[in-house]
Amino acid sequence: MAKIKNVAVQMDHVSGINIAGDSTFAMSLEAQARGYKLFHYTPDRLSFRDDKLYAAVEPMVLRDVKGDHYELGAPERIDLSTMDVVLLRQDPPFDMSYITSTHLLERIHPKTLVVNDPAWVRNSPEKIFVTEFSDLMPKTLITKDPGEIRRFRDEMGDIILKPLYGNGGAGVFHSTKDDRNLSSLLEMFGQLFREPFIAQQYLPDVRKGDKRIILVDGEFAGAINRVPAEHDSRSNMHVGGRAEPTELTAREKEICGRIGPALRERGFLLVGIDVIGDYMTEINVTSPTGIREVKKFGGVDIASLLWDAIERKRG
Repeated sequence: MAKIKNVAVQMDHVSGINIAGDSTFAMSLEAQARGYKLFHYTPDRLSFRDDKLYAAVEPMVLRDVKGDHYELGAPERIDLSTMDVVLLRQDPPFDMSYITSTHLLERIHPKTLVVNDPAWVRNSPEKIFVTEFSDLMPKTLITKDPGEIRRFRDEMGDIILKPLYGNGGAGVFHSTKDDRNLSSLLEMFGQLFREPFIAQQYLPDVRKGDKRIILVDGEFAGAINRVPAEHDSRSNMHVGGRAEPTELTAREKEICGRIGPALRERGFLLVGIDVIGDYMTEINVTSPTGIREVKKFGGVDIASLLWDAIERKRG
């Protein structure tokens, strides 16, 4: 098996992360514990010239200590193909900047293993990839046509409206059947976003929680339930959702079994899916979270499972 020595982490700057719930931090801590040398860089530090991909990286040492969680060394310009592994972990928005970084990283993958596979990350937007499993998801509309969205709400009653390429619960609205603000909301979305929007049938089961299920190399690894705050429809933890331990239902096991082969075919070593009631709403392949919460509630160490999978893939 090919030994891993050097790991570069493409991420939002380490100074700004919340280590209590940050999956990139958990993954990097495990890499450090295995003796790999870590290098930190942000996407704007990438450069492509003469068929080589460079990055201005900083050697990184991590500590699981709030307020004193990282130390960065002097920046150095390196050829990223000299790394054994690159973790592609910056958060969306999934815009042209994000897409461009996947094109550039594709030039070094798989000789340097990029996790997740950059070409498939680019070709599998989280709210579109899920439509390949339409029987597993709620009724969904992707459009920018206000008339189509009004007809959809008339048919569904309550709907959820959100940006197609957003993340973290930003811009997510619950529009009820009698809501008179839909026209204004669509006008605002039209001004803010060039892309289509996504509307989904509102699932009342969200009040019981929005389950984050994590899969490693296509296999179930762990799950947490995220319960929205009383006066919010969003369950994302950084907007007030509450994490709690959970077990998989028979339906959720069915969902994992159905999507697992597709994840393996695309080289997705770490994926987080969102399930409300009996329906999967998203397949998160960019920077899925939940690793630390699963371990906190007595679940498996998903970061360790991930690096086991990466080592197998390198082999």
